[in-house]
Amino acid sequence: MADKLQFDLVSPEARVFSGTVDMVVVPGTEGDFGVLPGHAPFMATIRTGAIEVHADGTVTRTFIDGGFAEVTPAGLTILAEHTADIAKLDAADIRAKLEDARLRAKDASGDDAREAAEAEIARLEAMQAAMAIAH
Repeated sequence: MADKLQFDLVSPEARVFSGTVDMVVVPGTEGDFGVLPGHAPFMATIRTGAIEVHADGTVTRTFIDGGFAEVTPAGLTILAEHTADIAKLDAADIRAKLEDARLRAKDASGDDAREAAEAEIARLEAMQAAMAIAH
């Protein structure tokens, strides 16, 4: 078993992180799971939430909006639909966007518009929850 885990976090925009870490905790759709060096290979879908990257005694949290996690003998790769550094998120901006999305959901003229607003509400609420845990 290796001492470190190779971890890659990739979004459509860029490779967000690539390096060796001690452990990563991932919000899977069937529950949170931790990946350590030497973990058995598997794939999982990810729910919207925060990953925790443990490296050299520090924990870094990154918000991810869905995606997939793959554990192989080479390490862990997360393909996320969207990522955001929790430390750089603006609580007031998220509250304002959440209020706007709730108004759009309430005033939606059709199912598609309402569903889009409700999806945005769920993402923003998950972002707020991830920020609350970080503080």
